[in-house]
Amino acid sequence: MASVTSLLVANRGEIARRVFATARRMGIRTVAVHSQADAGAAHVRDADTAVLIGPAAASESYLVGERIIAAAREAGADAIHPGYGFLSENADFADAVIAAGITWVGPPPAAIRAMGLKDAAKALMIQAGVPVTPGYLGENQDEALLVREAGKIGYPVLIKAVAGGGGKGMRRIDRAEDFLAGLSAAKREARASFGDDRVLLETWVTRPRHIEVQVFGDGHGNVVHLFERDCSLQRRHQKVIEEAPAPGMDAATREAVTGAAVRAAKAVGYQGAGTVEFIADASQGLKPDRVWFMEMNTRLQVEHPVTEMVTGLDLVEWQLRVAAGEPLPLTQDEITLAGHAVEARLYAENPASGFLPSTGVLEHFQLPDGVRADAGVEEGDRISPYYDPMIAKLIVHAPTREQAIADLAEACDSVEVWPVRTNAGFLARCLEDPGFIAGDMDTGFIERGLPGLANRPEPSAAALAAACAASMLAGDSGLAEEDPSPWRELAGFRLNAPPQTAVRLFLDGQAVLAAPAPGAAPRSVLLDETGQIVVFEHGEAFAFADHPPSADRDETAGDGLVRAPMPGRVAGVAVKTGDAVGKGQLLMTLEAMKMEHALTAPFDATVDELPVAAGDQVAEGAVLAKLTAEPRSD
Repeated sequence: MASVTSLLVANRGEIARRVFATARRMGIRTVAVHSQADAGAAHVRDADTAVLIGPAAASESYLVGERIIAAAREAGADAIHPGYGFLSENADFADAVIAAGITWVGPPPAAIRAMGLKDAAKALMIQAGVPVTPGYLGENQDEALLVREAGKIGYPVLIKAVAGGGGKGMRRIDRAEDFLAGLSAAKREARASFGDDRVLLETWVTRPRHIEVQVFGDGHGNVVHLFERDCSLQRRHQKVIEEAPAPGMDAATREAVTGAAVRAAKAVGYQGAGTVEFIADASQGLKPDRVWFMEMNTRLQVEHPVTEMVTGLDLVEWQLRVAAGEPLPLTQDEITLAGHAVEARLYAENPASGFLPSTGVLEHFQLPDGVRADAGVEEGDRISPYYDPMIAKLIVHAPTREQAIADLAEACDSVEVWPVRTNAGFLARCLEDPGFIAGDMDTGFIERGLPGLANRPEPSAAALAAACAASMLAGDSGLAEEDPSPWRELAGFRLNAPPQTAVRLFLDGQAVLAAPAPGAAPRSVLLDETGQIVVFEHGEAFAFADHPPSADRDETAGDGLVRAPMPGRVAGVAVKTGDAVGKGQLLMTLEAMKMEHALTAPFDATVDELPVAAGDQVAEGAVLAKLTAEPRSD
């Protein structure tokens, strides 16, 4: 097979830019594809050439294989790399690429199919001698049967979509009386995400660790592993922080898990990069007989950089060489493990507001120096509601785990993004948690730590001092009002003491008194287009205004109008017109940036109007429901 000379990446954002970087180093011409929403995106600017493939919606652009293959022909690309997500694990797309005479930079379609359905994959793994999680893998999806099987397994039980991934179609059920409701929700989500609502059942591991092994195969019968990663820090089954190697992994357990991963890859004739994922019962530490196969991801993973850092290898280069017919560059004995690497996923979301996605223009976007930052965006780019909210990954490598964690926490602390909100401060707090530092974690670590991890702290005295100085400087330079209000500049006098200057500002609608703080470390500050003073501290952005917020209307939906907090698709409506609802009761779910968000009643009320239905696309601020408050009984 001829080497790759021109590579199209059938993806966007960070992974497209990551693949392009290796391709450029190898002298390979790069081709980007993009939707109308991504016409000016960073990955388009990075490529040697770019082709428009459709409207903003992924279902009309990035998920349309025919358009991507047509783009490859138009641009003269002789290979297609799928990245991750979108069509990366679509065997039909892989078949179509190969049939078009284009090199597919991925595993054989047969291997994708073998591992694409969780129940069939587990059956295959049992034959290959790979331990699997106990549960129900049958084809019969009758509700009554599933209820009985769940009872046999014992609660808590885990419902998982057969064709799922990324936490979609997954529900933990703690009580028998909740099973049918959870089953319905899992099936609905699986059908919407994968077009397949079949599920399997698994025993719920009380203290699960998510351990995965990077494997690589070639067309010459060789399969190796590149050691393991730990991806236990998750929120809603979405990975947040990953590391390599797994903390607490002894030689016997490593041999067991990596050996099982290699057997799994060989069982399906695997070629290219893949990840075999395991669940480990960490209640008594990692043990060889307490690690079970979950699934195999037949693509490059988001977290692949931590493996690159501890092995010193470029996994995308390996992918391209294997796709060109070359044997693996190294044998198992030649692959070594050095130091420790940790990765954090930087999302455009607001943890303090229930992790709602945040969209808009990145007027200020500064990532830390001295660490690996794989970013899908640059300053001035727009975060749209159409795609995954991950905007960058921060990765560090150090001789020890403790040093790697400390360095990454410092990196997250120094992230500066505005006005789009990010989870940088949340990431730093996770990394600084004593339990995580000690390696005492499982997949429920973050959920147990909320809201402490999600709620941002109050600004420090140094941050207030920075805001005070910026406010006074803005006033002196004519950027503030000519005639300062009495609440803006308060010069005080104390007997036998130097004069004190304080400024009253507003943070989140609340008045705060900001004053100079002698000896305080400086903080990064900017004045945004609206006149707000933004102080960056510990990964958070504190926006100070010189006036209180408008009190024209109740922002807590006191007018009875429930509005969309962001653009998205109505995934489901839980009520109907005329229903009486209680405060906090679910009204509907809104899907945006690949996540579902619950919208609840702000007070006890009657549902007067429902101007939207399931499946509708809505704009930010659109009225989704009109409520009338129930009269108070007192």
